[in-house]
Amino acid sequence: MELKELIISVCSLTSISGHEARDLERLKALVGSSFDEIKRDAVGNLLLIRRCGKENPAKIMIDTHFDEIGMLVTGIRKGGFLSVTPVGGLDPSILQASDVVIYGKKEIRGVIASTPPHLQKRDGEKKLCEISKLFIDTGYGEDELKEIVSVGTPVGFAPRYTLLLGDNICGKSFDNKACAAAAIYAVSKTDRKELAGDVYLLLSCHEETLNTGGAAVGAFETDPDYAMVIDVNLASVPEVPRCETVEYGKGVSISISAVTDKRLTRAVERLCLDKSIGFTRVAAPSSTGTNTPAVNLAGRGVPTVDIGLPLKNMHTYNETLNFKDVYELSSLVKAFVCSEKIKEAFTI
Repeated sequence: MELKELIISVCSLTSISGHEARDLERLKALVGSSFDEIKRDAVGNLLLIRRCGKENPAKIMIDTHFDEIGMLVTGIRKGGFLSVTPVGGLDPSILQASDVVIYGKKEIRGVIASTPPHLQKRDGEKKLCEISKLFIDTGYGEDELKEIVSVGTPVGFAPRYTLLLGDNICGKSFDNKACAAAAIYAVSKTDRKELAGDVYLLLSCHEETLNTGGAAVGAFETDPDYAMVIDVNLASVPEVPRCETVEYGKGVSISISAVTDKRLTRAVERLCLDKSIGFTRVAAPSSTGTNTPAVNLAGRGVPTVDIGLPLKNMHTYNETLNFKDVYELSSLVKAFVCSEKIKEAFTI
């Protein structure tokens, strides 16, 4: 399977925070044959392991959180409507009239109800409706709906993807499953004889709801010699400060931060230069906004580098990425897990 196809397939899976393993069997069917073992831990992390076959191998960990934003059902209303509450950082301004999937006893489609402009109040400034006051229209009768859906049922954006000009694509859940797909592709397409050590690909849970999420648990259990944390990063768009965003279509971002390892970061920058992989430096003094601090401080401490994939329209149903950036990311992951120089520097 090619990388473009893998991204769409992986991002189409359901993994709303707290429900990361709902499509575990589908994930195994997609990529399981490329890994020696796939495990799920007590908090919901998924760990994909590919072994190098060498004696006393280094442990190399790649973390890409696997959960996505979404909603949970809070009530079933007359007329086939559902009330919901957000899971993760949802923006009310993009929700009305969006297509969603309700993952009940069976999957059903719905649309978030929108008030027509003809009926909106005209006195004073228009205010956005709180998510808890929005309703999903399912078309079902109330009694029939109660047989399918209950309080706590997860709801996600409909998996629909559009190819755009300039090798761009838009759709849901690129944060952060596009990064997971790029890492899966890189590791699975690498001959195990080329690997510098055993690779532990952590598809961590709860990042969208608990910030550090399950990455701390996964890193503690794995106890890697060194690690790379990959997450999406805010791509530059008009009217947004450049210092708070990264270049789009120019490769990956590399964070310079108090929570990243300076030696490992420099080594990865040299790797990018050696392999002609595009990258942009990002200053993130005290926090990267990713799982990096959790991994870095796990157990006895893990040398960690923080890598970003530029993304537009983050936390919407039409997140947008450039395939050039994804290819660069996948190339970097392969170079990282195969680098003997990095292994020698960070293992005893």
